[in-house]
Amino acid sequence: MIRRMTRSGMVRPLLVAAALVVSLAPLQAQDTAAKALVINGDVSVLRDGGPWALFEGNAVRPQQIVKTGPDGYARFQVSDGSTFEVFPNSQVVFRANPPNWKDLLDVVIGRVKVYIQHLSGVPNPNNVSSPTAVISVRGTVFEVSVEDQDGTTFVSVDEGLVAVRSKMAGGEVLLQPTESIRVFKNQPLAQRMDKSSIARAVARAIQDAARVALQRQVGGGGGVGTGPASTSGTTGPQGDKKPTTTAPAPPSAPPPPPPAP
Repeated sequence: MIRRMTRSGMVRPLLVAAALVVSLAPLQAQDTAAKALVINGDVSVLRDGGPWALFEGNAVRPQQIVKTGPDGYARFQVSDGSTFEVFPNSQVVFRANPPNWKDLLDVVIGRVKVYIQHLSGVPNPNNVSSPTAVISVRGTVFEVSVEDQDGTTFVSVDEGLVAVRSKMAGGEVLLQPTESIRVFKNQPLAQRMDKSSIARAVARAIQDAARVALQRQVGGGGGVGTGPASTSGTTGPQGDKKPTTTAPAPPSAPPPPPPAP
């Protein structure tokens, strides 16, 4: 009798747990999707062998491909509050490797910007991949651009820390805010670049060009003359036109005084 009651007491919690798993399965499937918050222009998801237009409020499921046209832009949000933007002429795969939910995006071509949310101060690890690089994050804001068919990948960081690893050549670098790096196919990782120093150099070049143009406008004119010089062309020995300048005519003499009466 006691053995029967013990078995009954063990089976009941198992049944309750099984029912809970079954009831939470649709919710878990929903949590793995990405919700479209903003859709502008040509944005579609590839499914059933063709593109389907996306609208605000639609969901993108794991392993689905998001594609944007020349005027396309989209912003998505996942269940933990993290968001990512997809810019024009881009193609990305959402959660290409379930059930490993750390793999957030695979960028095939184009540019994305990712905003990873902290979970009550706990690290929130996510990975973004490209044909040549794996970008690992712990709660940060960063951009990933795949620039060409060779998979050349440019990574830049706005906030937090990002680890960038080359898929083919190995090696890893840690990027801090304002730093960036470009990853090439079958090449070791390049030197890190400071985005803020690059921006300052560009600003200085623009200022220098404007200063030179202003100086040319101020100092480029000739002296003030008594009248406009006329320019005519004469033919040189080689048959080319050579400009000649004719000086302005001197002022005419004043008229003589009238005769005395």
